[in-house]
Amino acid sequence: MNFEGLDPSLAEYAPPLHPALDPVLDPHLNPSLLQNVELDPEGVPLEGIAVPESVHLMEGMYSELHTAVSEVGVPVSVSHFDLHEEMLWVGNHGGHATSFFGPTLERYSSFQVNSSDDIRQIQSLENGVLFLTKTNLKYMSRGGLIIFDYLMDESEDMHSLLLTDSSTLLVGGLQNHVIEIDLNTVQETQKYTVEVPGITIMRQSNRFFFCGHTSGKVSLRDLRTFVVEHEFDAYSGSLSDFDVHGNLLVTCGFSSRMNSLACDRFLKVYDLRMMRATTPLQVHIDPFFLRFIPTYTSRLAIISQTGQCQFCEPTGLANPADIFHVNTVGPLIMTFDVSASKQALAFGDSEGCVHLWADSPEVTFNAYSRETDFALPCIVDTLPHLDWNQDLVPLSLIPVPLTSDTLLSDWPAANSAPAPRRAPPVDPEILRTMKKVGFIGYAPNPRTKLRNQIPYRLKETDNEFDSFSQVPESPIGREEEPHLYMVAKKYRKVTIKYSKLGLEDFDFKHYNKTLFAGLEPHIPNAYCNCMIQVLYFLEPVRCLVQNHLCQKEFCLGCELGLLFHMLDLSRGDPCQGSNFLRAFRTIPEASALGLILADSDEATGKVNLGRLIQSWNRFILTQLHQETQEQEGPQAYRGAGSSSFGSSGDSVIGQLFSCEMENCSMCRCGKETVRVSSTLLFTLSYPESTEKPVKDYEFAQILKRSICLEQNTQAWCENCEKYQPTVQTRNIRCLPDVLVINCEVNSSKEADFWKTQAEYAFQRAMMKRGGFEITKGKEISLGEWKELGNPYTGHSYPSVEELKNIWIPHAIKMRLTKSKELDVCNWSESDELSPTDDPESVYVYDLMATVVHILDSRTGGSLVGHIKVGETYHQRKEGVTHQQWYLFNDFLIEPVDKCEAVQFDMSWKVPAILYYARRNLNAKYNLVIKNPIEASVLLAEASLARKQRKCHATFIPLMLSEMPQAGDLVGLDAEFVTLNEEEAELRSDGTKSTIKPSQMSVARITCVRGQGPNEGVPFIDDYISTQEQVVDYLTQYSGIKPGDLDAKISSKHLTTLKSTYLKLRFLIDVGVKFVGHGLQKDFRVINLMTDVPEGPQGASGTRSPQTCRPRLPAAPVTPVTPSGFGQPRVSCRALVDELEWEIAQVDPRKTIQMGSFRINPDGSQSVVEVPYARSEAHLTELLERVCEKMKEYGEKVDPSTHRKSYVRVISHDGTKMDLSGVKIDGDVASSLKFACESIAEEYEDELIEFLSHEADNVKDRLCSKRTDLCDHALHIPHDEL
Repeated sequence: MNFEGLDPSLAEYAPPLHPALDPVLDPHLNPSLLQNVELDPEGVPLEGIAVPESVHLMEGMYSELHTAVSEVGVPVSVSHFDLHEEMLWVGNHGGHATSFFGPTLERYSSFQVNSSDDIRQIQSLENGVLFLTKTNLKYMSRGGLIIFDYLMDESEDMHSLLLTDSSTLLVGGLQNHVIEIDLNTVQETQKYTVEVPGITIMRQSNRFFFCGHTSGKVSLRDLRTFVVEHEFDAYSGSLSDFDVHGNLLVTCGFSSRMNSLACDRFLKVYDLRMMRATTPLQVHIDPFFLRFIPTYTSRLAIISQTGQCQFCEPTGLANPADIFHVNTVGPLIMTFDVSASKQALAFGDSEGCVHLWADSPEVTFNAYSRETDFALPCIVDTLPHLDWNQDLVPLSLIPVPLTSDTLLSDWPAANSAPAPRRAPPVDPEILRTMKKVGFIGYAPNPRTKLRNQIPYRLKETDNEFDSFSQVPESPIGREEEPHLYMVAKKYRKVTIKYSKLGLEDFDFKHYNKTLFAGLEPHIPNAYCNCMIQVLYFLEPVRCLVQNHLCQKEFCLGCELGLLFHMLDLSRGDPCQGSNFLRAFRTIPEASALGLILADSDEATGKVNLGRLIQSWNRFILTQLHQETQEQEGPQAYRGAGSSSFGSSGDSVIGQLFSCEMENCSMCRCGKETVRVSSTLLFTLSYPESTEKPVKDYEFAQILKRSICLEQNTQAWCENCEKYQPTVQTRNIRCLPDVLVINCEVNSSKEADFWKTQAEYAFQRAMMKRGGFEITKGKEISLGEWKELGNPYTGHSYPSVEELKNIWIPHAIKMRLTKSKELDVCNWSESDELSPTDDPESVYVYDLMATVVHILDSRTGGSLVGHIKVGETYHQRKEGVTHQQWYLFNDFLIEPVDKCEAVQFDMSWKVPAILYYARRNLNAKYNLVIKNPIEASVLLAEASLARKQRKCHATFIPLMLSEMPQAGDLVGLDAEFVTLNEEEAELRSDGTKSTIKPSQMSVARITCVRGQGPNEGVPFIDDYISTQEQVVDYLTQYSGIKPGDLDAKISSKHLTTLKSTYLKLRFLIDVGVKFVGHGLQKDFRVINLMTDVPEGPQGASGTRSPQTCRPRLPAAPVTPVTPSGFGQPRVSCRALVDELEWEIAQVDPRKTIQMGSFRINPDGSQSVVEVPYARSEAHLTELLERVCEKMKEYGEKVDPSTHRKSYVRVISHDGTKMDLSGVKIDGDVASSLKFACESIAEEYEDELIEFLSHEADNVKDRLCSKRTDLCDHALHIPHDEL
């Protein structure tokens, strides 16, 4: 068969060429799909290699037809040709399934099957597709809707399934049984016991079930009873694959050689008629997969994991000339399948690509496939544009289908029930004045309610602690949120109100009148903001992390130090912790501990934030301890160096928090085992007493009980050689400098304990104050309360309110005796140690911070922190030396009284974490900060990109002689990509309200020299590598294309975010003056803070008189001159000209009715007719499409003055134009279009105001005076257009 003239990408390689195949990419494959795909930089260019047209397809031979990507970088685990439609299904190790339609592998559907486990087998049915994972069988439609989800026991490890008939399924795995499931009832109908566990492959013929075991055996089982009839011991190691056709069974696997497994090149062939082995078939590759392809002969396809493919007859000899090679993107073949028609083969590799091989270009997967249902085409694009801002637009223009069928929004009858609104009670005034006539009552209307007004009351529910239920409704504060009336406003969850200008007009000063910096809450996983503040205000930790700098890309210690530097420089403005949280999301331990939340979890409050922040507290201390230990020998990559959590002297974190513990286990036989460990924090352990009332405890008693813990548990005893009841005790061997306590109040039981102990403490305080006891249930007269709270009794006591809900003390005294016994007692802030106390063994701890969980059923609650800010912080920020408690609630910071920090009303304010710091702690540590960022960060560095071109460099790195000095000018431009789309809602009046802004990430940083011989030459042009999912590359504005940020396929100078961040930090620390556009917003997203107030154009507060809103190009960088800065002015003038021309094309007699169609009391309507040409509706419509006209402009340079101007290259009426000297460039048109869109969006109201009526000099008045796009534009003759 000769297919000359076909697309070369579909051509077949001739057999002699097969051993020397080069890697080839399908030229139709979108390069953006190959992110994170490792390609050979020499052999595979991005655009692919064309196949010579002279190559012919041989009949019966297979060749590569198409390659597609299921999910970049995630290995394919299974592939399956659909048995009913022309589709190929692919599952990967991330639990994601993707389907491709037809031989062109057009993506049909893609959805997540399992959040964590890999997909192990796929089976297509008539109405959907079955997916098997480790402990789950899921039946889904081909579009991704779940039909049923069958969960198995967590101990199961399923690997294979077999469809015995249309409604019966067998599922097997590594356990010693096989489950039979009825697909109609989704019930387990039978469980067959297996003598040899580990069934990973199952096949069926008309005589037997064939089960392949991990032990290397193949068992033949009865179709009715599943009893073993025969068994073949194929391999001594393990079985890899087998297949059955006719009377032949062929297997491949591994043999055990010298205590290791080796791939056996002999295929074992068994004759099922005589039930014995025949002559083995030797092949020339390492077989890993095999399938019969019975067409005109019973051929076998044998596949190696490295991509080699050999075809041979099972009873003949293998010919080396029949070996082919699959051009995989990844190094390994992970899965293989053959279509039902035997015309197509599918290979899945370890980089997420699937390769389709076929024996002809017009291949079909099934003999008789049914038609596939595709999504209906979108009809929205064909509908007329509707302006929601116009009151006169009739809603009848919106097409709504008239149907009697069930709507998608209708609730099923099983899930809904009619619930009529309960009738409101009759007003007592009506009942009082009512007169009855028969059974009907008449009464005058008291006018106490408006017509049809019914009071709406929230449903009252029981206040359960564990479910964060709402507080019962109360009249107090009903004009606000009724469920928050008990919560003070400063403790409620704060949100940023976003306007059209984003954050620029939000008044943060209203929430923070101090000079300390808050943290923004809208970033994912920002629940830890309060704990970041706690660590910041711990002076030794702040100094430690700011002195720490290592070479690891994602180091929480480095990122925390950079964030703390921002907090130091801020003068009350909030900071973003996005870089720290970005590194936090990459730590595997954080994900394993469940510390990384999805946006939906944070928004809906599905997590217990109190428990979560305590886990985060334990994690961050451990992580900082390990990272600061590794600083002595910094590693380039995470995990290259191991650090044991040993002695407390290994790191400053260890010296601060670590405490050596002696754990003793005593068996009842008398065997005692002692081991020594370290801990960075303690968790409170509460007594499990059932007696009523609960015993009175001081906090010091519970703390000692939690530190020196004693518990009974089952443990292995080597002496008894079995599990025995063991008494485990824990004793402390040294005292930490900072005592960290997780309160562990996670249920109503612990909350009740705190509440009871606070009541006892309140009684003790009142007894001390008034000299008599207050018992439960005793009513205290007003005179007695006044006497207790009287300030003139000779002593200065706190008020009664300040004593309520307090159990924990502000100070604790701990003493370690010579026999290593611990004494703990509550202490007073004003008391000092006696001269007899040894300062080495007696520590006094002062409360430094408390982190509390604010309960709120609607928002899921929030976390706030009370922090005692020390003298050094006040000295740096405010120039005063004193200590003060503050409330930190994200960007809300407010001074509070010290008693408020220890008051916990358990109905809404639950303690989570306590920090006690040793008195005079700072004197023990070196608190000098030495900036670890050196000038060497600006020198040339290697790119992360493996395919970076050696030529066409877009920048020249700085030499040592060019290092910037204070006051030097540096041009800066940053480009960003979107990680999360903006969340917004449309109000009833048609305006848009931003709920959550889009999350941006810096993608490119360019810095240009501002002086010297190389002035205007960039010295930084870094593309920032990212491992996170990019939603929108914003290519139209940023110039960033898919693949530019991927180290495996990018040709740009790629660096890490940390590397580029350090360069900018060094420039800021040196004191250069940045010049650029929108630097304030750029610095905020990059997480940079300058200690100089920002001016209109840069961090230096300077603005060049010759430049107007300069912006460095997003394309390859060229030196920028002042002549290139006129585009906003020219775009404004061109925009006005185009609008005036469009207005002139409208028939002046055409009008539009404006006003309201509501009928007035006199019968008239407030409707007026205005000319349509200059109506607001017409102008708004023009502004949406007029910027497309900028594509019809070109650039012209005056030969005498070298001044650039922009002229139309296409006339409005089609007449021929003189284009001599005019440069027609797509980049010029794109930049003009971008400037035009920016002006139209920012000055929409001004444009409509000026153009709504005829006026002279609109261009001058609008583009120069009103918008101030360029002040000097008034003095330039406007001859460009």
